[in-house]
Amino acid sequence: MLDIAVEDSIARLHSDGPESIPQGRLCKDDYCTAMAEGLYPIMNGPQPHLSSSRLQAGYHYPPELFQLLVNTIPRLCRSKMDVLLFFRGAGVRKSMLRDLRQRLAEDASSINKFDMVRTLLARLNEAGDAALGERRALLQRVHDFEEFSTCWENDRLEAQGLVGQIRQVVNVKDSFTRMRQEREEEARKHREATRREAEVLRQKRETLDSIRQDLAQLFAMEDARRRGIELEDILNRLFQTDGILVRESFTRVGKHGQGVIEQIDGVVEIEGEIYLVEMKWLKDRAGPGDVAQHLVRVFGRNSSRGIFISYSGYTDAAINTCKEALANAVVVLCTLQEFVFLMESESSLKAFLKEKVRGAIIDKEPLTQVSMHT
Repeated sequence: MLDIAVEDSIARLHSDGPESIPQGRLCKDDYCTAMAEGLYPIMNGPQPHLSSSRLQAGYHYPPELFQLLVNTIPRLCRSKMDVLLFFRGAGVRKSMLRDLRQRLAEDASSINKFDMVRTLLARLNEAGDAALGERRALLQRVHDFEEFSTCWENDRLEAQGLVGQIRQVVNVKDSFTRMRQEREEEARKHREATRREAEVLRQKRETLDSIRQDLAQLFAMEDARRRGIELEDILNRLFQTDGILVRESFTRVGKHGQGVIEQIDGVVEIEGEIYLVEMKWLKDRAGPGDVAQHLVRVFGRNSSRGIFISYSGYTDAAINTCKEALANAVVVLCTLQEFVFLMESESSLKAFLKEKVRGAIIDKEPLTQVSMHT
């Protein structure tokens, strides 16, 4: 119990703050009771707090922690009244303590400290979410308890050991909480990545459907010039869908009034190499003259390579011309039909072109046939 001087100090602390108490006014014997009133943190500054994950252990006291608290708190408090003050200092409502306080006033010998603690802990657990703050604050108090000199001498060593066990239980639960949170976060990230991949795939399929529909319309188009322009746009969109388009079609104009001196249908990049793209929708198969124009553009740029796409295929002479050109630059020949099959099978355009390039370099076959599964 607090003496009159201590009660006076507590009243002054509440009203005037810690500066109003002369140094040394509260002795160690009164420490536990003052702490139970919630004044210790005021007198000694901010106290360390359990992390939010550790406080999960205080959500509902599990059996092992419940029993440890039953064995510990009575040894931290010298008197039965100190037990009530310890709980009150953790914010436990007076209504939860009232019957025990009355019982002590009528017959202090009718109940011991351990029974009091067990009763109050059970009430806190039964109160559910309504007493979450009190349960956490109580666990905080026990976890941070350091002044074992305020305990009865016969209880000090055991109290220290019990507080150590409680800290260990809380820390273990904290570790499991962190591991569970990490697993949940990993699962959340995996779900999010899967969702993003599915969304990207959905958008790609929608784009490919749109490209296929636009390409199909070209077969009924009679205006050859407009059809050629539309083909460039469609194939560049296909390159863009696979993430390899560098630049769409463009023209170079002479500086001295020569007009358009060069037109490039598109530029793509595959494994760090730049390829100039030429697209032709001709009535007859592309001949040497058709591919020669593109070869001139490729040879005119140091280290560049070429891709030629033809709707009507190639003559043998055109293929031989490109084979000879392989001595100076990598050139691959493709057909529009191959691109149609690619879209229908949802195959990778980049992988298809890499196979074409490999055939041109290793086998010296500019028109390498790449197997595709529809």
